[in-house]
Amino acid sequence: MTIYNDALSEYICKLFVPQDQALQAILEATPGKGLPAINIKPEEGRFLQVLARICGARKAVEIGTLGGYSGVWIARGLLPGGKLITLELEPNRARVAREHFQLAGVADRVDIRIGDAHHSLRQIAAEGPFDFVFIDAEKTGYSAYFAWAVENVRLGGVVAAHNIFRHGAILQADSKDEWVIATQTFNRQVAEDHRVLVTVFPAGDGTLVSVKVAG
Repeated sequence: MTIYNDALSEYICKLFVPQDQALQAILEATPGKGLPAINIKPEEGRFLQVLARICGARKAVEIGTLGGYSGVWIARGLLPGGKLITLELEPNRARVAREHFQLAGVADRVDIRIGDAHHSLRQIAAEGPFDFVFIDAEKTGYSAYFAWAVENVRLGGVVAAHNIFRHGAILQADSKDEWVIATQTFNRQVAEDHRVLVTVFPAGDGTLVSVKVAG
């Protein structure tokens, strides 16, 4: 049985994931700017870019900006004229992300909204329907974020969510960790949601991917 590991990750990145100087600089600079080193992996970023292009995304939403690394990948996957709205609670993270979007040449395609994501989502609903939504924020909010996303993406739209494996802890049935429990609950809810066709991309820490197939 093939087990995904660092060697396979390196193979994928060398062959399929072009890391330009801007993306590499963002990865290297983020920890030094006071942000945690919790970016998605390069192959996960490329996967988001491919997903955005596959679904023909012009209107995209990201919940959890951090330093802008994942947002760059998504923005680069949008069709010409597309726009990414990315939601970030912390002003310092938004400032760093803005610098990184400029560095990567996608600032004209990204709109950063600062504030509590639950409130921001209610505000931007009128700007939909959206084509693509990526969730990568506090895990206790995933169920609410997903519920909003499914209501506000078009048929055929894609909703993705990161950290589905919780570094393997998702298999611990007796876990007391709040975020693990929230992720376990979220995964079960999505698996039973008749409105979406869903699976998991198992690279990195796991990305749940769903396509809206019913209203």
